Amino acid sequence: MLSTVYGYTLNGITAIKISIEANVCNGAFFSMVGLPDNSVKESYQRILSALKNNEKPIPIKGITVNLAPADLRKEGSGYDLPISLALLIASGQVSDKNLSRTFIMGELSLGGELRAIRGVLPMLVQAKKDGFSCAILPKANLNEAKIVEGITIYAFEHINEIFHFLAQSDVSNFITHNRNELDIKTPKKCYAADFNEVKGQEDVKRALLIAAAGGHNAILIGPPGSGKTMLSKRISGILPALSKEEALETIAVHSVSGINQTTEPLFIRPFRSPHHTISDVALVGGGTSPRPGEISLAHHGILFLDELPEFKRSVLEVLRQPLEDGKITISRSKISTEFPAQFILIASMNPCPCGYHGHPDILCSCSTVMISRYRKKISGPLLDRIDLHIEVNPVKIDELSSNIVSENSSEIRAKVESARNIQLARFKHLPNTLALNSRMQTREINLFCRLSLKGGSILKNAVKKLNLSARAYDRILKVARTIADLENSDEIKTSHISEAIQYRQLDRKL
Repeated sequence: MLSTVYGYTLNGITAIKISIEANVCNGAFFSMVGLPDNSVKESYQRILSALKNNEKPIPIKGITVNLAPADLRKEGSGYDLPISLALLIASGQVSDKNLSRTFIMGELSLGGELRAIRGVLPMLVQAKKDGFSCAILPKANLNEAKIVEGITIYAFEHINEIFHFLAQSDVSNFITHNRNELDIKTPKKCYAADFNEVKGQEDVKRALLIAAAGGHNAILIGPPGSGKTMLSKRISGILPALSKEEALETIAVHSVSGINQTTEPLFIRPFRSPHHTISDVALVGGGTSPRPGEISLAHHGILFLDELPEFKRSVLEVLRQPLEDGKITISRSKISTEFPAQFILIASMNPCPCGYHGHPDILCSCSTVMISRYRKKISGPLLDRIDLHIEVNPVKIDELSSNIVSENSSEIRAKVESARNIQLARFKHLPNTLALNSRMQTREINLFCRLSLKGGSILKNAVKKLNLSARAYDRILKVARTIADLENSDEIKTSHISEAIQYRQLDRKL
């Protein structure tokens, strides 16, 4: 007897429908075809034990399982449940009457418990497009699965519950979820760190406000203890909540990575801070079966690289393409996978190996050669892609002991949201990927970043004096556009362009 159930496999953050076909005939063999990897091949032993321990043993017959399309490699343990149900249907032990327009995925333990799988969100999104109306999934994936609107979720903890479900004529009592509960109007998390806890550094806070408002990359350069890390870790608190589309994309990347949303959905923007010992594959993604790296896990959020020169040169250089394109394409001999990577890069570094070059009170112990070698760890092309170069000076003791309360994160976030609303209105007729000033291309720069004669003259003189590249020229215009948006100005004034230029003066120093 032949039976067919449906599941999904992943390519990047895209799901592809898989038909799981089982045929039971005379004989005594088991064969699984359709390019299964080792984890899928091993599923037979898990299925054999799980079904036997739940009084549904696989008959000693000739069994063939086909995973179609046969030319697409299948991997992971999520096929345990659909294969086991296909075998039971083919052998006549359970009915498939409740599986119309339903896809099934889940890992089985030897006792029959259902375990969470990765990639449930993109599977559900694609299943809805493919015309499925229901899904049978492990209960551990429910919180993530319920985000998708318009598809009924049946979530179970044990395979025995599924047997009971298939035996019923009315399954309405089994519906775990059938409506959308994604509500992201306001952030659901209170940030533990607030900007008003940072004493002084008002000029640095201003620069980070600009970075957050326009989605600009920034690097903070200053001596140890000046507050670089403290400031950087508070940027998440001034970013607006994710939009519905952004939240779905972000959670999809985390889901594919195996980061299950077991509590509440990811309403706030991600903040990723990898250690400087990270490899290039871990940073941008890859592997034999490509997985997202840190830059994709930071999609629509912040990637913070502390002590930038301590990262390996090869690791930093792989950032150049995703910083420009907002995505990373990983190519292997048999597959090419694309992951999104629209993040704000925030980096920090000391001015020299000892950290005290240019310090007003502490003498630097580094030679000129040591300082030059240290700074050259950051290549010119990478630095060129960072919009804001911010000098962070030591905080004076009078400021540390002051009782003056500066703006808190909520007040700064309101300014960021106002500037981003202006950008959304400006780019509403353009592609969705263009929603921030930092993502403008040449055409949009020419259209939205026009300068007066005086402003243009100031910028030309700065480019000549600082020997800036064409890319730096464009980035100055983008930053100036964001500064104008923060002041609710349609025109880029000379004061805006002058402020933007001052954030590029470290180009030649480094």
